[in-house]
Amino acid sequence: MKITWLGHSCFKVESDGYSAVLDPYADGSVPGLGDVRETADIVLCSHGHDDHNAAGNVNLCGSGAAPFDVSFIDTWHDNMHGKMRGSNRITILSDGKMTLVHMGDLGCDLTPAQYEEIGHPDVLLIPVGGFFTINAKQASAIADRIGARVTVPMHFKSKSFGYKVIGTVDAFVERRKNVKKYGSELEITEKMPEQTAVMRPKMMK
Repeated sequence: MKITWLGHSCFKVESDGYSAVLDPYADGSVPGLGDVRETADIVLCSHGHDDHNAAGNVNLCGSGAAPFDVSFIDTWHDNMHGKMRGSNRITILSDGKMTLVHMGDLGCDLTPAQYEEIGHPDVLLIPVGGFFTINAKQASAIADRIGARVTVPMHFKSKSFGYKVIGTVDAFVERRKNVKKYGSELEITEKMPEQTAVMRPKMMK
């Protein structure tokens, strides 16, 4: 399984010649990031906000049978049962060998049943910047409980990209063990040790 971080919460996930783009953002919606222009077999969005729901920016190619089993878990974009920002959907992709979980704009803790449904995936993509989502401390606690082999932080800012009101990745990294840095692409293998993988957005200007 190969993952590419395009930026913000947008990832491209590829397996057996098939690809999915998750949470593409609208043109100009995320400071410091170029526009998403990708080709994929399927687009999956966690909620309807512009910075997560620009499905039209992805050209659908329909290259063949999907290797992924896709399932969803309904959660909230805030800690007030959606009263502030509405709902959020966690996406789970499994190709029979590996499982990837994209948390979308998660703004609350999970219920015991939701933790059980997620299990212990190979890859966890989790927001860490706070303000619009869970913050670094909350994200690290959730990541610890899920126990994915590879945890990838998303939805944070740097000096070059992201919303000013959210935090950097630093507060999350300080709470993690075995932190490794990568470029925009990461090949997930069955022999990878447990780690937090900090990636670089492909669409960074």
